[in-house]
Amino acid sequence: MHKLEQKGLLPEQMLAQLPAFMAKIERLAEELGLSLASYQADHIALRVNDWDVAEQLHKAWLAYGKEWSTNEINGRPIVVIGFNTPLSCGPWQIEALELPYPGEKAYPQEGWEHIEFVIPSKAGDTDVLKVTLDQAFPELASQWDKLVDKGIKVKASCPSGEKERLSNPTYAFKQDGVCIKLHPHSLKAVIESEAE
Repeated sequence: MHKLEQKGLLPEQMLAQLPAFMAKIERLAEELGLSLASYQADHIALRVNDWDVAEQLHKAWLAYGKEWSTNEINGRPIVVIGFNTPLSCGPWQIEALELPYPGEKAYPQEGWEHIEFVIPSKAGDTDVLKVTLDQAFPELASQWDKLVDKGIKVKASCPSGEKERLSNPTYAFKQDGVCIKLHPHSLKAVIESEAE
């Protein structure tokens, strides 16, 4: 745990950093023209570069919730912990934490990395999801081609675990070390689809 404390990664330290992280998320949302207050922020994710640190964090966060799943995605475990009490952040109640074990890529900073919002849709791929996003957020629709100039990286993907039945295409918007991801289904719904 000493290593976690040194890196500022103990759950208590991370919870104390949450308001500053959420302020950056809200600034990015504003820049993108995303009005997310009425959408579900279903989970928050952190990133670490060290396997030992990931194991320690995994154990430490279990004091705050229950493990919903551990899934191999892109060759590494991704743990999802459902909070006993959702994290309250502005208008949102975040119900889960996503903790990926490190892969080959090293992150420039460890700690909170992204938050995912559910934009309900029947989209089965990123093209259909883009249509949904354009309808939900007209301001975003008018500036897709300008995002790169604003220093915002956009990535469309359709990540999936081995047993998932529910396709969950995702758009990720990244700037200044924080990232907003938008997808049609909550992590809980995706995990429940694996059990079907």
